[in-house]
Amino acid sequence: MWSFIQVYLQLGFQHITDPEGYDHMLFLLALVAPYLWFKKKTLLWLVTAFTLGHSLTLALAVLDIFRMDPNLVETLIPVTILITAVVNLIGQYRSFANHPALKYVLTTAFGLIHGLGFSTFFREMISDDMELLSALLCFNIGLELGQLLILCAILLLSYGVNRFMRTKPETFNALYSLLAIALAVHLLVA
Repeated sequence: MWSFIQVYLQLGFQHITDPEGYDHMLFLLALVAPYLWFKKKTLLWLVTAFTLGHSLTLALAVLDIFRMDPNLVETLIPVTILITAVVNLIGQYRSFANHPALKYVLTTAFGLIHGLGFSTFFREMISDDMELLSALLCFNIGLELGQLLILCAILLLSYGVNRFMRTKPETFNALYSLLAIALAVHLLVA
């Protein structure tokens, strides 16, 4: 039983931390850009909203309750990154873009899309006779552990840069958001 759990935890963890699938890491970067270590409570709620969204569609898609064309999902994922980063930049000048309700709704909705991206990968590796729900739970926990690692890495890097350069939060938001925009556009045209 432990080897079963370990296999799916590891698959979930590796899927989100795989450098070739950096779109999920890029979304996390765009998501946390305005908050970093300054607003831990808001950051925690946003990451939770994303997790709820992607966990729901991952389960629905894997259980064959809801499906979407994988090509459309792969196109929508960079769009979610692009929109998140643009909203971050607008938020520096217009307060409506920083409204918590808007951020949580967008993040949950974008989590739904990212969950569909995870489901395509997960569905490709399962067979009909395996314990689907247990595998799904372990895979999702592995994804979350990987997501937390990525989040911690972003926060530590940002904190380190801030300690040495005394950079303003607005500067981090602009730099991270512009980087996310550039890479999201690259994903869309590639």
